[in-house]
Amino acid sequence: MTAKLDYTWNLREIMAARGMFSTTDIRPHLVERGITLSSTQIWRLVTEKPERLSLKVLVALMDILDCRMDDLIVPIAAVSRRAKAVGDNSSPDSGPHSGLGGIRPKRARITDS
Repeated sequence: MTAKLDYTWNLREIMAARGMFSTTDIRPHLVERGITLSSTQIWRLVTEKPERLSLKVLVALMDILDCRMDDLIVPIAAVSRRAKAVGDNSSPDSGPHSGLGGIRPKRARITDS
């Protein structure tokens, strides 16, 4: 088991707490701060968890919503488990055929008929 970092994105919840219920409600506030995003970009920003985010956009959102970064982004540790194949009794360090459960392929022999 390994710990994998993940996060929750709370923009929509914070917007709702501030009376902003539509993705278009935040656009004029971003424009006032020099951030120009298309309606599609704003929709994605509000409805999806962003993989990449400009620091200028993040700072603008914190200013608009009067919140802190840890209000918008909450880090969580997701536990990643290695999927084990049925019949796989080998350890992860057993070598190149560890997923075969000790079974090795036989070399094919071609003969003339």
